[in-house]
Amino acid sequence: MHPEIPEPRPELATAPADRGPSRTRILGAGLIITGVLVIAVFGVDWGAISRDRPVSELPTGIAIGERAPDFEAVNLSGDRIALSDLNGKVVLLNFWATWCTPCRIEMPYLQARHERYPEDLAVVGVDFDEPEPLVRSFADEFGLTFELVLDPGGIIQERYEIRGYPTTYFLDRDGVIRAVHIGVLSERQLDGYLRDFGLD
Repeated sequence: MHPEIPEPRPELATAPADRGPSRTRILGAGLIITGVLVIAVFGVDWGAISRDRPVSELPTGIAIGERAPDFEAVNLSGDRIALSDLNGKVVLLNFWATWCTPCRIEMPYLQARHERYPEDLAVVGVDFDEPEPLVRSFADEFGLTFELVLDPGGIIQERYEIRGYPTTYFLDRDGVIRAVHIGVLSERQLDGYLRDFGLD
């Protein structure tokens, strides 16, 4: 039985109808702080979730304590990358869109942590089914050098049941989900999550 992901609050704005896959109902996170939803328990002994089970025996899903669904996607260099290729690093999996104002707020924070922890942290941004030139322009504007991948048709977002932007999954070095944050991340919140992985 998977723990339910809270429904976005009314303050979250609906994404433009002409942007993105018709099969997926995506909501854009608003600037109101009360629109931020966090699915995480600080101080939890994460190992207790699966202490008696090898990682290979954990179920695959989008709940905390489950192995994140693997996927392959093409980045802005035209290379195909797989989530599973990043095992061994802490993974920050961020779902975003160029039209999402809160996403613009947190992008510099993600870039800074990408630069701060190059050996231990993999930041991956999954864009909201937008054309490659638009995503590239956004990356150039913010000087983003972490992996940005395209999601034509919103297939990855459907798999992760994304309901609002930005949404960020934090995976441990074995690819197990340890926290989910729906809404804009402040620097303090971001550093708190990373600290739980031993990244100070």
